[in-house]
Parts: sequence; structure tokens; C-alpha cells
Amino acid sequence: MIESKKDGLIYAFITVIITVPCFVFYCLSIEKGGILNIDYKFALTLIPIEFILAYLSEIFIGSPLSKKLAFKTVSPKDYKPVIVETAIICSTVCIMCPLMSFFATILYKGLFPVFVFHQTGITLNSFLIKFVPNFLQTVVLNFPFALLGQLFFIQPLVRRIFPKLKKTFKF
Repeated sequence: MIESKKDGLIYAFITVIITVPCFVFYCLSIEKGGILNIDYKFALTLIPIEFILAYLSEIFIGSPLSKKLAFKTVSPKDYKPVIVETAIICSTVCIMCPLMSFFATILYKGLFPVFVFHQTGITLNSFLIKFVPNFLQTVVLNFPFALLGQLFFIQPLVRRIFPKLKKTFKF
């Protein structure tokens, strides 16, 4: 299905277009205590920011590392394509979920990994007390949604859309 670097970029683009709005509304609904409490104007301003972060992260970090990780456990020669694709999806989620949760902790909670400089040196108190627990909580809350969403909704949808787009636009 993905035959060239260009195909991979387009496949990642389609995946991110579907994934980012889902996660923006999911994260904001958790942060605000429900989908009805979301400020939709704020959500719509976050979508382009997260899209850029997710697309660049997927291209330069997620995709290359996930394939290496998946191929360490599952060989395309020895397993059926569905098993190989599932291993790649799971590996991608294991890489991208913490990475995007890092960005979400900064964007949604306004917490930056800040080091405080004192005369005695750098302290990590503010970093450890505020950022790390919020980041870890974000990862734990996002991971099940990311894994199940990618396995059962997003990737099957992208696998249906991609060949049709490729045939229509002849790229």
C-alpha cells in the first residue's frame, strides 16, 4: 500500500488529520470535566498547532522508530500482513502517545518543563512537582484511547481512504 516516501508522507497526513481533532476534543473533555464544558473556540485554535506538532513528530520520530521497534518483534517475512500492521500501530502508539501527551501537558495545562536557577545551582523542584505528575497522568489517560482508537477506528479508516485518494489523484 505504501510504496514510496511520498506515499508515507500522505498516509501520515491523512492519519494526523483524523487523529488530531479526536484527541483535542478528548483531552479537553477530560480537562474540563465533559464534552459539554469545552470552549470550542479554544479547541479550534489548538487543532492547527497540534496538527503541526503531530505531523512533524510522526514523520521524524514516530514512523521511523515504530517500524524499527515493530520489526524487532515481528518479521514481515514470517507473519501475515495484518499482524505486522498491528505491531506497527501498537509501536507507533507507544512512541507517539507519550510525545503528544508531553505537548498536551504544555498546551492544555499551561505547564512548562521549567528549571529554576538559584545561586546554589539548578533545582528541579517546580519541574518534578508540577510537570511530571501531570504529564504522567496525561499519558495514562490518553494511552487507552490512542491504542483502541488507532487499532479499531483511525487506521482502518485511513487504510480505506488512502487507496481511493491515491487512485483518484494518481500520486
